[in-house]
This record gives sequence, C-alpha cells and structure tokens, in this order.
Amino acid sequence: MYLPTIGLEIHVELSTKTKMFCRCKNALEETKPNVNVCPICLAHPGALPVANRAAIESVIRLGYALHGKIAEHSHFDRKSYFYPDLPKGYQISQYEAPLVSGGMLKDVRITRVHLEEDTAKLAHVNGDTLVDYNRAGVPLMELVTDPDIKNAEEATAFAKELQLILRYLGISDADMEKGQMRVEANISLRENTEHMRNERGTDAEKPVLGTKVEVKNLNSFRAVHDAIKYELERQEKLLGEGEAVIQETRGWDDKKGVTKSQRSKESAHDYRYFPEPDLPEMDLLKLDLPALKASVPELPEEKRSRLVSSYGISREDAEVLITDKPLADYFEASVSELKEYEPKADTQTLYNYLTSDMQGIIKEKGISISDVKILPAHLARLVAFITQGKLSSRLAKDMLPEMLKTGIDPEELMKDSGVAIISDEGKLLKIVQEVIEKNPKVVEDYKKGKGNALQFLIGQGMAKTRGQADPEKLQELLKKELN
Repeated sequence: MYLPTIGLEIHVELSTKTKMFCRCKNALEETKPNVNVCPICLAHPGALPVANRAAIESVIRLGYALHGKIAEHSHFDRKSYFYPDLPKGYQISQYEAPLVSGGMLKDVRITRVHLEEDTAKLAHVNGDTLVDYNRAGVPLMELVTDPDIKNAEEATAFAKELQLILRYLGISDADMEKGQMRVEANISLRENTEHMRNERGTDAEKPVLGTKVEVKNLNSFRAVHDAIKYELERQEKLLGEGEAVIQETRGWDDKKGVTKSQRSKESAHDYRYFPEPDLPEMDLLKLDLPALKASVPELPEEKRSRLVSSYGISREDAEVLITDKPLADYFEASVSELKEYEPKADTQTLYNYLTSDMQGIIKEKGISISDVKILPAHLARLVAFITQGKLSSRLAKDMLPEMLKTGIDPEELMKDSGVAIISDEGKLLKIVQEVIEKNPKVVEDYKKGKGNALQFLIGQGMAKTRGQADPEKLQELLKKELN
C-alpha cells in the first residue's frame, strides 16, 4: 500500500499598477500585444531594474495573513532559465532569502512565499511562434507548501481558500481562467511503513519519500483535483507493476484527462542561482511593518465563524457569502438596517431573498451585486414589511424586479402601484366562497383528508388577489368554510 505526498507551488499575478522592475503599466486585460513594454522589461543592454515596493508589501501582507515569518533582510536572485518567453535569458526571482517563511493554511504548512517576475506570452500561429511581452515583468508571487497534502480534495480546498484570502487582501483577483493564479502540484507515493512498526514492535526508520513528479498547467480547481487524482493512480499502477516512477515535469491535458511528459525535472542547482547584482539587498525593517500587519482585514475563516454566530445562518449559507465578499458585505449592511426597521424580523428570510430571488435576477441581467440599484436599506424594509404583515411573500418577490430596475424604495413602490395586503374579512370571504365553488373536486379531496388540497385552494385565492391576500387569514377562512 502506498501513501501520497503532495506539495503545491502556486503562482499569483499581483494587482499592482506597474510591473515588478519597471514603470510599465501592469494591465493584464490588455489585448493588443507589446504595448506595455520598455527597455527594462525587454532586457535591453544597460537597462537597470528597480523593485516594485507595492508588490513587496503585498507579499508581506499575505505573510501576516498566513501567520508566517517576515524576513528582516531579503534580496533577489538570478535564476538561469532559458526559454523564449524570458527576454533576459534568466529570471529575477528569490531563492536564498524569501520575503516570507513558514505559516499555515488549512493545516498545511507553508514553506515560503517569494517574489519574481512573470514571463511573456507565446502564441503559436500558422507554424510560427509569436511573443507578446505585455506580461513580461508582471509581479509574480510564488507560494510553496510543505508536502503535507494527502489527496486531491485537500489540495483543491487549499487552493480555493488561498484564492479567497488573496481577494480579501485585495492583492490579486487570482482569476484562474485568466491565468492570474496558476497551480503546480508535486506528487509522489511512498510505501506505507506503519504495518512494519506494528509487526516489529519498534519504530521503523523515517519513511523514504517516493520519486517526485511535477504537474503543470493546472488552471482551474477542477484541473487541480482531476490531475492529482489521475497522477496518483498512474504512479500507483507503475509501482504495482514493479516499474519506476521517473522524476519529470508533466503537463495536464484537460480534454483527455491525462498527464503527459514534458521534460525531465530540474533541481535547484540546475538553475544556478546567484544574488541579482543589479538590485540591492532589501532592509525590510525600514518598511512600516506594524501598519502592514494592521491592514490585514478579517479573513475568510474568521468571517465564516462570525457570520454563523452573529446571524444564526448555517455554515453552508455562510460559505455562499464568503465566496463573494461584496455579497457578504451587502448582506451584513442589510441585516443591520433590518434590525432597526423590525427587530423581530428573521435574518434567514433576508438571506433567502438576497441569495435566491435577488441573485437570480442579478445573474439573469449579467451584473454583479455592486451594480444593483436596490440599497441594503430597501431590501431590509421589504423583508420588514413581510414580517409586519404589510406584504405577502408573493408580493415581495414580484416587487423585486421593479426595485432592481429603478432603485425605488419598497414603501414608495407600494403607494405608486396600489399594492397592499388584503386583510378585510368580508372581501376575503367572498374570494374564499368563489374558490370553493369553482373547485368542487379539490374540496372533496380535502374532505377525504388530502392535505395538499388545502394548499391548492390557498394558491387559487392568492392568484385571484394577485398575491395581495393575507395568507394566514385566507387559510383560516377556508378552513372555516370547508369544515
């Protein structure tokens, strides 16, 4: 039996205004090739780099969020890396002195977090290879984990949580579809020696790790999961047949669902690292580290726990909000207003309207929660009116599209459209009698004990009043007339 050993290397493009070592615009959305370039990022002779302070501070803030150790002194290194997408013929990275060491996320230890520069983009057109240098020199953060991960599910959960933290910190959108966050997995299998300990009654030697395979091109969470799962199965099959696993770099073929060999895996000495002579050593103590630490906001896990304890929603409901920070902020602002309008109102009702009805309309229109015209106070008032009996749930749902379109206050909309709950017993009695008269078979079913028959009759009454009937009084009158 074999035990998996998995570590991740995650690259993230940072959302700074300029590139890592020059003043060129960091515009990842730019589609016209080779417009955000200069002698520095094109590696012209004599052009000297200057480190981007904002990028350095972004990585330090992430280090605090992960409870890592911030280096007091650090420097950049040259990494020999000869590929057509690196104009200098080497990459400025960090090896000996990363900005952050240690830390923890989802019970996975962080080895290091460091900065480097991104490569250019290659395009293969009609047999030619074209190079777009817009991305060359973009600040690229690399996070490396210890090999603590045991399966594909843990790896995917780690990557998802890191993406959320990056977004909460505001240092990257980390959009995997756009290449802003790229995951590589180092995967190996080793023999399970636990049974040896039990049989001998003594401690076995420290287990020897298996041969490591690096899998690249993981640009979605599904790819992270499926590639790791496939690679573990591939290696286990090889070992089971008595064959050796080769140390190599493999790519993930998303369409075929397999990993493919790309090249033999380099080791650190192959890159021939040495301190970057064109950049001075960094004294990080000169930065305002206490201010950077204080700037770390409430992080996803803290927010999950607080949403559950403060608002009484389930952890699953909290997860929906956590994954969309603007939505979570809108929810909290709405709840705050709701408690002022109607202290007895149910927070869960507001959550349901926001994440179901309102979000449904938002998705249909292709906009985000940040674009909606409905103020948190307006949604709160709508839910308060339901609690107070001024609106039925049906009426409230019908009003949402108009509120979203105009941004009108629900009270004003009710006045303008003449919407109000019908609670007058005389008016409701006439409607009840009409419903009973027109549905004799359903009435008969009700008298035979079929429970859903009453709900059908209530629905008919609500339809006749266009959702304006008081549902509780309508049900009460129906039962009186039927019994």
